Formats: sequence, structure tokens, C-alpha cells
Amino acid sequence: KGNKTPSVITSELLYMDLLRSEQENWNKNSARYKSRIKRIKQKLEELHDKYALNLSSPRIRFGENVYFEENGCIFLSKAGDADKASVLFSTEDLGFSDAHIQWIRISPDQRYMAVSLKCENSEEATCVVMKLDRFPVLEKVIPNSFSFEWATSDVLFYTIQKNLKCQEVFMTTFTDEKHTKLVYSEQDARFFVDIYCTKDRRFLTINSNSKTTSEVWLVDCSHPFKSPVLVQARTKGVIYHVEHRNDELYILTTYGEPAEYKLMKAPVASSGMENWQLFYALEEKTKLIDLEMFSNHCVMFLQRNRHLCLDVISFLSRSVQSIKLPTWACAFELESHPEHSTSTCYFQLTSPVQPPKRFAYSFKANNLIEQAEQEVPIIKNCHTTRLLAKSKDETLVPITVFHNTKSKELHRKPLLVHVYGAYGIDLNMSFKEEKLMLIEEGWILAYCHVRGGGELGLSWHKDGCQHNKLKGLHDLQACITLLHELGFSQPKSTAVAAASAGGVLAGALCNTDPGLIRAMVLQAPFLDVLNTMLKTHLPLTIEEQEEWGNPLADEKTMKYIKNYCPYQNIKPQPYPSVFITAYENDQRVPLTGILRYVQKLRKAARDYASRTERKGNWTPNIILDVQARGSHCDASWEDSLKQ
Repeated sequence: KGNKTPSVITSELLYMDLLRSEQENWNKNSARYKSRIKRIKQKLEELHDKYALNLSSPRIRFGENVYFEENGCIFLSKAGDADKASVLFSTEDLGFSDAHIQWIRISPDQRYMAVSLKCENSEEATCVVMKLDRFPVLEKVIPNSFSFEWATSDVLFYTIQKNLKCQEVFMTTFTDEKHTKLVYSEQDARFFVDIYCTKDRRFLTINSNSKTTSEVWLVDCSHPFKSPVLVQARTKGVIYHVEHRNDELYILTTYGEPAEYKLMKAPVASSGMENWQLFYALEEKTKLIDLEMFSNHCVMFLQRNRHLCLDVISFLSRSVQSIKLPTWACAFELESHPEHSTSTCYFQLTSPVQPPKRFAYSFKANNLIEQAEQEVPIIKNCHTTRLLAKSKDETLVPITVFHNTKSKELHRKPLLVHVYGAYGIDLNMSFKEEKLMLIEEGWILAYCHVRGGGELGLSWHKDGCQHNKLKGLHDLQACITLLHELGFSQPKSTAVAAASAGGVLAGALCNTDPGLIRAMVLQAPFLDVLNTMLKTHLPLTIEEQEEWGNPLADEKTMKYIKNYCPYQNIKPQPYPSVFITAYENDQRVPLTGILRYVQKLRKAARDYASRTERKGNWTPNIILDVQARGSHCDASWEDSLKQ
């Protein structure tokens, strides 16, 4: 074993024994569900064929040329003539058959195409550069790339990801004298670097972001070999992102009061914070979701009073047009618009039970157009209800509920509660075939938008991180209690679903209020916050301190984390049943911690059962399914279907 000590070898052998034991347990348990699995698989495949396969992939338009991806290939066609498309790239032909295409970037003169490829078993992606001659030729392969953009037609900037961190930017040329050089290096472990190209292609931005602070450097696309220029030095607590138009920077930032996103602007020549002027401020109870810049317009994708809408700003008239969107819509998906001067903004709207529908906003006509080219019907057998639950400190917490319009006696129906509540990230409200299947089978789906997430803006996240984490737990308790009070199911028919950091609140609820639910379904869950935050050698621990706190530096933080950490608070009591999916190759949530959690939870459940052998007691079923493929909640359609 080389230089490994006996203790390291022993722990590795114990790990392998535990893993083997769990796999045997899973094989025994899963055999019980064979007939049900067959029925569910068939139903999901039918829904996938009906909806997902009818959706065309997003198009990238360059003048008359249209680029699009289907089944691992990238095609080129003329606008309005997709039937005569030619293949530019095939993952299979180039030996990347186990990878999927994430995105593509076309060089300004369309001579080169850079493609991001990612395998399911890895966090890292590969950038493949093709020369688009009459017969496309493989020009370069860049392993471990995270983001990339063309500065000019033959100069590509890209970042490299190592051990989940991205801290270096390189430039490579495709001229006769090919060379590659380091352009930028980030020294602070809390910061993650990516690259963006402004919509008018005037600048590349090198963005260095921590969870709470950011810094942007500009690369002039007309002079890509010049050193990057700093926009504004990082200032603690200030996040900002940059766009460009007519020699002015448009800066989306949290600077100033209130500490929510607002659009400011400053001259390129004097871009410091002292020159930032307010251009657009959000109304109260409005959250910014996305922004898209065009030559004469800026489109703000918003959530206002818990409904999605658009604000379209005209740079010429300085007017703002507010556009209401369908009430069923829960999530946006913006399409790529490489052409800055286009007259139309394309996007898709979706919900957990509504397949994506394509819409367009016309700047000329000032109206919203539903694209009729796809036969995706509006799901009409599902009712959407928006509720507010009063948390322990009187804060009102939003809940989005879906149920079948034909369902009677909702208190008898099974309920699946979704929660996340971390990093200022919204709950995933995009379409999933299994959610629609559950609605059709009479289930109720509830999405609890608890503090720690981003649903109500930056203050909503701040109010649920570090020493406010317990507020997210109180929110979840209040949401489930309200649902039951209003007649949506009951505890014996309620399950909670969570993934990744959502496992913290779901696991904490299991310890504090096991009687509220009967089952918990977790995917790659984060369950041992304390031990993870004590191990600074792990790749994400330092940057995660802004979310969870630093127990090594502060005894108060140590006690606070210990108070809610799911692993630390397991005790003999009547637990719900638990089903966990984990991944052998997960770099973000190591499998060892999940194995320890499962062992400790099973022991606590057994201890409780042995102490209270009364009629009517039941022992929860605690199952761990360890997937050899996939990495941290990132699975192909085939693998997610299997799960």
C-alpha cells in the first residue's frame, strides 16, 4: 500500500465493508419493488416521449446561420430550413460517447466552434475546439475547463477547474503562431473565477466571486493581448456583474441600500464605485432572476409578488414596459442571443408539472408571443395554489402547492414536500416527468421557499445562513404544519424530498419533528455540517464558511452548528423511513459521511424499537442506494429514470 499507515488501511477496509453491506441491503430491498418499478418506468418513458422529446433544443442564431444540438451532435442549418442541416460535431465520432454537450461558443467570424463536454462521473468538463472548414477538423482539446469565451475570431480565453476550484484564466491563440499563456490567477481560496463576454462583444469579463463579494476585470476584445483592467476592487459584502453598451458599463450590483440587486452605470474610463449611478431599481417585493442586454433594450426577468414577469427597458426612450406572464409559470429558461441587435428576445417558461413552452418578446411590437411551433399543451388537470405560512418569528414563508384538479378528500392524499434553503439558490421549479406522473396519480406536491434560499431576494438568503440557519428549519416546520391544517394530506402520508445542502434542513427536521412526516427522500445530501466545516483540507470548506460559519475560529459557531447538524443530533426516537441516493464519485458530499449517517440513524431506530416494544410500533426502513455512475445530483435522463 506504499506509504499508507496501518490506521489508514484499516479505515479504508472498513469503508469497503460498509459499502458492500449497503449494496447488499439495497439489492435485497429493491427486489421488493420490481413490479412497481416496471409500471413507473413505463409511465415516465411515455411522459418523456410525449413532452421532452418534442422540445427542440435552443437555437443559436448568427445572421442566416442557425446552430443547434440534438442527440450528441451539433448541426448547422439556414434559418427556416432545419431539414437541410449539416453535422459539425458528433460526440461519438470524436471518442466522447459517454459525454453530453453542455454549451457551445461560436467565434465571431464563425471559423471556430468551442464545445463544452461533460461526463456523468466527473465534475470537470472538457473544451473541444473545432475548425469549421468544409469538413470540420478537431483543432484543440482543453481538459478540466469550466468556462470559455472567444475574445476575437482566433483568441480563446478559458478557465481551468482543479479540485472543485476555478482560479486561473488562460488565453490560447489559433493563429499561425499558436501559444497559450496565463492571464489571471486568484489567490483567495474563497473566490471562484469564471469568464463572460458582454453582449456587444466589446469586452470579456473575468469574474472572481465568493459567496458574498465579487471583483471584475475587463479584457478589451479589440486588444486581447493587453493586460486586464480592474473595474472595482473587491469590497466586502458587495457583489457586482458587468455588461457594456456605448462606452458605458451597466453594473448589476448589491451596492447601496437596500442591499438587493439594482442596475447602475458608469463610464468605462472611470468605472470605480464612486462613479456608479443608479439606472434601474427594483420595486418592493420584487426579485431579479436574470437580465439580458440588447443594443437598444434591456430585459429584466423578475418575480414580483411571487409571480414571474418581465420589465423591458428602452435605452432610447428610458421607458419601462412591464409584461405579465402566465400564472402557471414558475421558472424561466433564457435562450442564447449572440446577435446583440436582434429585435426579439426568446425564452422558455416551465413549472414542475408543465413542460417548457417557448415564448418571444418583440421589441418592435412591444408584445409577448407564444411560439406555436411546438405542440406542448398547457397541463390543465393540475391546480396551483400559493400559500404563506407564519414561521416561529412571525415571518411569512411562501409555499407553492400543486394537486390534481379531480382530487377529492385531499387530506387522504399523499404529499411530497420539497425544500432546499441554502446559498441564496431558489428551489428547482423546472419540469420533471416524475412530478407530472405524481400529480396524475393523485399526489400533492408542495415547494417550501424557506429562508436561506433566494426566492425573496438577498435578504431572504442572509436571514437563513450562518447564525440564522435555524430560521430555515422553523420555516419548514411551519410550512408542513400549515399544509396539514389546511387539509393537504396528514403526517402519516407526508414525505420530504431534498438534495445536496437541502439535506441539512430535511435531516434536522427528522431529528426535531419526526412525527410531522412518514418518509424522507434525499439525493447526495449534506448531513454532517460540523465535521465537514472542521476539515479545512476538503476542497470547499474555506469558501463554505460564508454560508455555514467557521467553527474553528468561534466557539459560538461551533455550538450553533452542533445544535442543528443532522448527524450530531440523531437520538433514539421514532424516525420516518429514509431513502438516500449517493454517488461513489461525489467530490462535494463525500460518501464516507453519508455511510456514517446511515449507520448511526439505523442504530438509533433499533435502540428506540428495542426499548419500546409496544403494539403498533414500526421500525423505519432506512435505505442507501450508492450509484457508481453520476456525480452530485448530475445524472443523464437514463440514470435519473432508473433512480
